[in-house]
Amino acid sequence: MISKFSRFSKTAGPGILFACTAIGVSHLVQSTRAGADFGLMILGFVILVTLLKYPFFEYGSRYANSTQTSIIDGYKKLGKPALWLYFLLTISSMFFVTGAVGFVTAGFFENLFGVDFLGEWTVVILFAICISILAVGKYNVLDSMIKIIAIVLLVSTVSAFLFAMYNGPVEQVQGFQPKELWEISGIFFLLALMGWMPTAVDLSSWNSLWTLERMKQTNYKPTLKETLFEFRLAYLVTGVLAIMFVALGAFIFYGSGEELPNNNSLFAHKVVTLYTETIGDWSYIIIAASAFTVMFGTILAVFDGYSRSLQRTVELIFTKEDKIRTKFRTFYVFFIIILSIGSFVIISQFQDNLKELVDFATVLSFVIAPIIAIFNFRLVTGKHLEKEHQPSILLKILSFAGIIFLSGFAIVFIVLKFNPLN
Repeated sequence: MISKFSRFSKTAGPGILFACTAIGVSHLVQSTRAGADFGLMILGFVILVTLLKYPFFEYGSRYANSTQTSIIDGYKKLGKPALWLYFLLTISSMFFVTGAVGFVTAGFFENLFGVDFLGEWTVVILFAICISILAVGKYNVLDSMIKIIAIVLLVSTVSAFLFAMYNGPVEQVQGFQPKELWEISGIFFLLALMGWMPTAVDLSSWNSLWTLERMKQTNYKPTLKETLFEFRLAYLVTGVLAIMFVALGAFIFYGSGEELPNNNSLFAHKVVTLYTETIGDWSYIIIAASAFTVMFGTILAVFDGYSRSLQRTVELIFTKEDKIRTKFRTFYVFFIIILSIGSFVIISQFQDNLKELVDFATVLSFVIAPIIAIFNFRLVTGKHLEKEHQPSILLKILSFAGIIFLSGFAIVFIVLKFNPLN
């Protein structure tokens, strides 16, 4: 009889991948900025949006385990227009999302190795390494690397947080004026923060693809309960770490009179310094390596997730049912290359404007979120999923609240953005 630990080890992977994807930009960049600019008052929004987005990420794992197909296959069951809409939303956002993640990763790469003189070549080198790793190893390499990265991240972040709590918040400079959250710029930042907190809702399709890939890798089909436990544990960790990053930003920067830089390499240096000021200067190289490792894991997961989801979407749109997985199965590497080229073009347009690129990508994700949330909810609560596999009443209520919340803030953004009086 297989032990519980053995079953969990065979199930574990998709949730950890999700966590590492989420923790990259949304935590290292956005959560740190949130705490630095607005202090601990922003924590309520971080907790609220993490809670309200939860069902739609879980539904990706739930659907995959229950049907043995990805949730992208489910979009086709909702009708070809739904699948096409998902495809168009993915195409419209993927270069900005990957560009933002790649730009941040390049900053931590430059900070670690001191190679800022390479400029845009840093991104080229980074993307080439990612393409090589995924082209050769695909999910197996990604799964192995991401578990090591997750441990490094967890240990370093918790250590820094505990030291920061012990040392207490930075002393506020005389005449310090906190930023106003309810001004236009503050609201836009809040939307950007929530767009990727813990990550973009449209990335929920990756959970289902990784769940299926893990089953294929281990030749073990976990129960629905096992799949959901693994994902919920990973989601809880991402939520707790988000709180820690906000607290780190607040305790180290809020009221200090210092601004987080807009240059990706300088920003990376500041974030690493945030850790070392609490742990000690001796830890700089360790933290710099850890931070880069975390971001490298994120960019790998983003490349894999987008390429895998694009391949499956193209298969479903352009191939007849009986010929699926024959015509487009070699497109995985092709999509990674296209994704890297498009993302590099986006990065070259934003140059040293890290915050603008990240905010644009995250707000775009927030505007898309309600559509994907509705798709996922319909799939797991209707005829497409057996009753015993459908979510509980409580989760359905949370889903309704999440859809209203996401839709409401998306409308607020559109009104503010296109209001000629602003």
